Amino acid sequence: MKGYLILEDGMVFEGKVFGSLQEDTGEVVFNTAMAGYQEIFTDNSYNGQILVMTYPMIGNYGINSEDIESNQPTIKGLVVRELCKTPSNWKSENCLDDYLKYHNIMGIEGVDTRKLVKHLREKGTMKGIITISLDHKQEQMEKMQEMDITTKNYTGDVSTEKPYILAGNGPKIALLDFGVKLNILRILKSYDCHITVLPYQTKAEEIMKLGVDGVFLSNGPGNPQTLMPAVENIKKLLHHKPMFGICMGHQLLSLAFGADTYKLKYGHRGGNHPVKDLITNKVYITSQNHGYVVDEKTVNQKELVITHRNLNDGTIEGIQHKYLPVFSVQYHPEASPGPMESKYLFQQFVYNVQHSKEAV
Repeated sequence: MKGYLILEDGMVFEGKVFGSLQEDTGEVVFNTAMAGYQEIFTDNSYNGQILVMTYPMIGNYGINSEDIESNQPTIKGLVVRELCKTPSNWKSENCLDDYLKYHNIMGIEGVDTRKLVKHLREKGTMKGIITISLDHKQEQMEKMQEMDITTKNYTGDVSTEKPYILAGNGPKIALLDFGVKLNILRILKSYDCHITVLPYQTKAEEIMKLGVDGVFLSNGPGNPQTLMPAVENIKKLLHHKPMFGICMGHQLLSLAFGADTYKLKYGHRGGNHPVKDLITNKVYITSQNHGYVVDEKTVNQKELVITHRNLNDGTIEGIQHKYLPVFSVQYHPEASPGPMESKYLFQQFVYNVQHSKEAV
């Protein structure tokens, strides 16, 4: 069946639809990773977005129940050059077409993704809709215009509704869930942490009553400035507990220290972004997924140290406080586009928590 991707600037890309036939509107973004599509689809940070994969064939190793980052995919649509209909992998349990059907997500294949990505790089990410008909294009354009992606809170859709515990014998960690990836939990568990996963709006006073040793701020979707109540809670915790933030957690921590954030033209999404650790002078190839960054001009460098920098565009990729055991990174150290070399950040967090506990 013919399908169309309509962008908010009126440009149309033709292809063939697969998955569900349920139309949805979202911000059209692209990811440059060559593998790991299942982890990408189930990353809650993509909530509200139609995803374009630049790698030409997607679905070639199928879908399985192990390589996931949340219980279900959170993308609003998928755009690919070619859908593989005959996946081959020993772990494969399902094909991508059936997987998207089950989760009511529409995909479109046969699209000139190179042309589409060049357009998004030139014009910036924009809203779009995948549809099976152009008969109602004007109404669909109006629907896109009404949608405000910068003020919508996407976190409420993906944060846990109730607290839950992953028991361990090590440090007690409160994890504020803005859309946490499962691999973050897996790595914290590998250090035998006792993790209490909390809804993103949990008050600082409630967290302190839990008697935790440290606070973790997870990744998540959308504009960090839609979560200012959470920022106020983070402010109240800064001088009491060691803290580590990833991606959205990094942005919220920066806001808590008085910095500002802004939206990138087309974001950083992929598994091959070089980041330099300014403390050790080492360069890491990182996995990234964000559309907002911390504005360096607003960072109080009397209080904070910029620890990591993106070598593609020079944007901030990490900060730490000069005196408090508090730090964060913009990229995803729990992902492994190569060796697990960024695991040292988790080790630093656990070290901070343990030594802070000993000092008390």
